[in-house]
Amino acid sequence: MNIASLLSGGVDSSVVVHLLKEAGYNPTLFYIKIGMDDDELLHCSSEEDIEMASLIARKYGCKLEIIDLHKDYWDNVVAYTIDKVRKGFTPNPDVMCNKLIKFGVFEERVGYQFDKTATGHYAHTIEAKGKTYLATAIDPVKDQTDFLAQIDHLQVSKLMFPLGRLMKNEVRDLALKAGLPSARRQDSQGICFLGKVNYNDFIRRYLGEKEGPVVEFETGKVLGKHKGYWFHTVGQRKGLGLSGGPWYVIRKDIEANIVWASRGYDVAAAYGDSFTMSNFHFITEDPWQDTGTEITFKIRHTPEFTRGTIVKTSSGYRVHSSESLQGIAPGQFGVIYDKDHRICIGSGEIG
Repeated sequence: MNIASLLSGGVDSSVVVHLLKEAGYNPTLFYIKIGMDDDELLHCSSEEDIEMASLIARKYGCKLEIIDLHKDYWDNVVAYTIDKVRKGFTPNPDVMCNKLIKFGVFEERVGYQFDKTATGHYAHTIEAKGKTYLATAIDPVKDQTDFLAQIDHLQVSKLMFPLGRLMKNEVRDLALKAGLPSARRQDSQGICFLGKVNYNDFIRRYLGEKEGPVVEFETGKVLGKHKGYWFHTVGQRKGLGLSGGPWYVIRKDIEANIVWASRGYDVAAAYGDSFTMSNFHFITEDPWQDTGTEITFKIRHTPEFTRGTIVKTSSGYRVHSSESLQGIAPGQFGVIYDKDHRICIGSGEIG
C-alpha cells in the first residue's frame, strides 16, 4: 500500500513513521509548511521542526517532501478566523485547518496519489457495512476527534490513525525505545499554526485595539477596561485583569464594545442547558431517524463527554443537555457523538 505520512517533527507523528515501518510499509513523508518566513510575528519558525522531520526521514530511509501551503492557509483559515472574531464569534481554526488544508488542499494536490494518508492524530476509524466512520481514541485526554469533526466521508476513508489505540504514555515509551530524536520534545499547544503564535498578538495585528468597559452583569458596575471585545470569548475565566474573582466573560455587546462579566456562581445568564447549531456537517451519514435521539457531545476540547438529546429544527439542530453548560460560545463547534461516545457523527456551528 502506498502511504503518505504527515510529519510535524513532534513525537506523535514521528512514532507514526516508526509504526508504519514496523508494519512493513515505506511511507513518503510530508511536512506541511504554513508559517510566513518574511513576517517576524507570524513566521512561526519551522527550522527545528524540519530538522527533526529530516532526522526521522534519514533514520527510516524515507523520502521527505516539504509542501508550502502558507498562502492557502492565510486565504482560508486565517480569513475565516478574523471574520468570525470581528463578528464577535469564537472560531476554531484547528477544525478548519484540518478540513481545508491538511485533508483539503494537501489531498487535492498531493494526497490523491496515495492509497492512504497517515497522521499523528489521536483518533481511529471503524469499517462497517461498507462505510468508514470516525471513532474516538482510547486515550480520552488526547482524543482529537473534535478537531476532525468537519472532515467528510471521502477524507476519513483515506486516513490512517496509528495512534488511536495507544495511550500517550505508550507513544512516549515507543519513541524512547526506538531512539527517536523527537522522543522528549514537548507537545505543541495547538494542532495548527496559531497554536505556536500568541493568539492576542495575532488578533491585534489584524483588528488592532479599541478600549471599552468591562461591566458586572448583575449590577451594571464598571469593573475595568478591555482593549477590544475581540480579545475575549464567552466562558473565558482568565485575562480580564480583575481582582476579587474568579470573573467569567458571560456576554459581549459588539455594537457598544462592552464585555459583560460575572463571578459566575449562580448567574443563570452564564449557563444554559441547550444550544442550536447551523449548517450541521455529517461525516459519514445522518443516523438520526427520530426526534430526541440520545447523544453525547462536546462544546470545547475536553476529555469529558456530556449526555443529551438532539432535535431537528427548521434552521438546523438543537441539543438539550443533561446538565448545565458554562460558556456556550457562539461560533464554536458543537461536536456530536453517538450515545456511547464511540463514533463522531459530525459538528455544527453554535449560534
